[in-house]
Amino acid sequence: MCNQLTVQQTAQLLLERDRILILSHQSPDGDTIGSGYALCRALHQLGKRAAVLCADAIPWRMTFVASGMKEALWLTPEQAEYVVAVDIADVKLMGSALSQYQQPGAVDLCIDHHPSNTRYARDLLLCPKEAAACQILYDVITAMGVSIDQKIAQCLYLGIATDTGCFRYSNTQSRSHEIVSKLMETGFDWYSINYRMFELKTKAQMDLERRALQTLHFCCDGKAAMIAVTQEMLSQSGATMDDVEGITATARNLEGVEIGATLKERPEGGFKISVRTSESVDASAICAVFGGGGHIRASGCLIREPLEKAIRLLEERFAAALAGTLPVFTD
Repeated sequence: MCNQLTVQQTAQLLLERDRILILSHQSPDGDTIGSGYALCRALHQLGKRAAVLCADAIPWRMTFVASGMKEALWLTPEQAEYVVAVDIADVKLMGSALSQYQQPGAVDLCIDHHPSNTRYARDLLLCPKEAAACQILYDVITAMGVSIDQKIAQCLYLGIATDTGCFRYSNTQSRSHEIVSKLMETGFDWYSINYRMFELKTKAQMDLERRALQTLHFCCDGKAAMIAVTQEMLSQSGATMDDVEGITATARNLEGVEIGATLKERPEGGFKISVRTSESVDASAICAVFGGGGHIRASGCLIREPLEKAIRLLEERFAAALAGTLPVFTD
């Protein structure tokens, strides 16, 4: 049974615990990384031992979140006494490398903002109206009595900025700006984060984008579009999967397109699907069909099929979503 907690109850639980392991989801984005390291730094500030664990390495654009960590307060997974998942809607999103935490009762606390959360943890702080999990972590850390310094502030900013598309997406709230305004008072270098996350491109990434655009595929009378990134493209361009993030919204940004998807081939086979939609289509409903989920306008899933079949399956779901025949999740 999953217990729904308040921010204050969550803060109290964390204050009572020590040796805390924080889990982030596979293919980490700014929100799960920002949430994890913001909480870890807050716990270190309280003198608690804590660490962040993710199935995949931190993308190079985000490695600044771990700089200057207190190594003496770090711990190994085997030393953990309390497990917290941040920004993880479903245990399947942890990745196969963290399979031990996908068992019933393995996660003590989950802090999340996805309406599709499967309530797998014993205790849950779920705030589906929040634009980013980092907005929830801001409240929790504040309720813990921790002073938010520049290091914590930049972690929280990373999550809020990336999940709102640098405050361009429709999920951006006045509260998002209010929190960021308070974070900026610490004096952290927000400009450098914006440049690294939203402007800077490597030559390999530019070459990858060129190759991916050649796969652009329209369907549903031009209302849906897909772009594929294969392992061969990554090898030919010298890019990494981290470089794919910059082109995720490309298909959706095309005129007349209501559903855009990027199909990213994983080394072990199958495709990780990132779906972006207009206000009339629920992306989480499309991804839920394949065991994924997320937000109404941005969601993801995994399809373990060859590219051609994955495209056909998505075409069917896109048509159903545009016709309004898929179930709808609400934030």
